[in-house]
Amino acid sequence: MGADLAGAFETARDVFGEVDEALKQNLSKLMREGPESELVLTENAQPALMAVSMAVVRIIEKDGGKPLPALASHVAGHSLGEYSALAAAGALAVSDAARLLKLRGQAMQKAVPVGIGAMAALLGIELEPAQDACREAAQGEIVAVANDNGGGQVVVSGHKGAVERTIEAAKAKGCKRGMLLPVSAPFHCPLMQPAADAMQAALEKVTLQTPRVPLVSNVLAAEITNPADIKERLVEQVTGLVRWRESVQYMRSAGVDTLVECGSGKVLSGLVKRIDKEMVGLALNTPADIEAFLKTV
Repeated sequence: MGADLAGAFETARDVFGEVDEALKQNLSKLMREGPESELVLTENAQPALMAVSMAVVRIIEKDGGKPLPALASHVAGHSLGEYSALAAAGALAVSDAARLLKLRGQAMQKAVPVGIGAMAALLGIELEPAQDACREAAQGEIVAVANDNGGGQVVVSGHKGAVERTIEAAKAKGCKRGMLLPVSAPFHCPLMQPAADAMQAALEKVTLQTPRVPLVSNVLAAEITNPADIKERLVEQVTGLVRWRESVQYMRSAGVDTLVECGSGKVLSGLVKRIDKEMVGLALNTPADIEAFLKTV
């Protein structure tokens, strides 16, 4: 993870070193060499994903010779990616983002004992019918929509039994497929309140600057720039719905026609095409991706 970027760009190596120093952990070695079983632990995966995203952003700015505000009108991130977006926009130091995400991962894992909660992806269903299915299936337990990803992809989260019942209830409402996800905790639902409390305490100790470009908040699906408001939304995000479909639609309404995904994977750029067929989604994962993109800017 990130090894090709580190091999090709000194800027990437600098970012990974910055994260290692902040965490007092050789995370970059774990990213390069594994073991994967340790890297995928949420307390490691979250800062690792942020590190790769920020490596790409820094490379674009340094090698492209243009600051982010000259390239982008907004930043946004899906769940933990919101911390990457804030770091990219200069609102949050990379070192602070790494420490906060390490804590966020630990707090989320501790919030619910393993085996109590679950998450499931519902395919071929939209937000409102999925919410109705959650209400019908709760039966005194907690289950809620965690991610509205767009294109008929909704993720639900909560007590395992309630999540399983929601899959069946959703099928009766036209859901084409429902499947449990291989996750270690039920993220973005009220069961995560202990983690939200931990993040509120941690964020109170961190200085946030006004972002260089507006952040499109997960929980608002609208832009936000006030540091105090951003902190509140980051706390709400731990238990709240990631309104990704609406966030993309908001950026579209603000005149955005291209979304550039910086970091590992192509999930978000793929979702863009399902949300709005007229928008372009670009994924910058490899040195070749970055070099091709730099020629266009």
